Amino acid sequence: MAANSHDQGRLPAPYLTPGSSSFMDFLSTHAPEQLPGSRPLPGVQGAVQAPHGTTIVAVAFAGGVVLAGDRRATMGNMIAQRDIEKVFPADEYSAVGIAGTAGLAVEMVRLFQLELEHFEKVEGDTLSLEGKANRLSTMIRGNLGMAMQGLAVVPLFAGYDTDRSTGRIFSYDVTGGRSEEYGFAAVGSGSVFARGSLKKLHRADLTEEQAATVAVQALYDAADDDSATGGPDVARRIYPVVAVIAEGGYRRLGEDEVTTVARTVLDGRLQLPNGPLAPLV
Repeated sequence: MAANSHDQGRLPAPYLTPGSSSFMDFLSTHAPEQLPGSRPLPGVQGAVQAPHGTTIVAVAFAGGVVLAGDRRATMGNMIAQRDIEKVFPADEYSAVGIAGTAGLAVEMVRLFQLELEHFEKVEGDTLSLEGKANRLSTMIRGNLGMAMQGLAVVPLFAGYDTDRSTGRIFSYDVTGGRSEEYGFAAVGSGSVFARGSLKKLHRADLTEEQAATVAVQALYDAADDDSATGGPDVARRIYPVVAVIAEGGYRRLGEDEVTTVARTVLDGRLQLPNGPLAPLV
């Protein structure tokens, strides 16, 4: 009886088996069914209809990077949710913006957060920003089976590189292919229109406040031409999620700050419906 009580108090063998510092590797070996991409869809043929999130933009500025997302999720031609959250902290110095199948994307972000936390606990140090970007790439690749059924997840990853003292941006494709973006980036259904706005307004010497305003301008332009992207909703007081990652770490702009930026953009559009003009140089 005493031996049984002792055994019940011990951790299962997989937790005591030496391995890598990756929580993903641990799950792949001992509980692969817990990985999002490993779950079969019973009785489903063809594409699956599920809420999708769009659009995410990232803007680098002199002291870091801004990551922002609109609040709309769609399912086909219907608005599935008006106030979805699409920008999340990955750890103290990085963040993820999600585009694609909303449920899978949120689950992937939570697993990514756990992956970074697990590495830090095991190794006693944090991954480099490059290492974090690579880990996220591996997770996206693991979702390829779901992506082929229409449940794709395409995030935008941004963070402050403490080794280089600068903000960096990484984009991905559905296969996990990773590209570093310089200056700005956009993903999601409205990304074509957002990117055009960012190309017009981005400068290397932007301040944090200016970068946040440029991000909201880009989201407004995306919403102006893409029905799946939601613009600032004054009636419901629903505004974009805007986060800043700089030397002081991750910080989400408060409601008052985002409201001020959004209203500034909206007031400007009353005078210039197509937005501010890029200066000629």
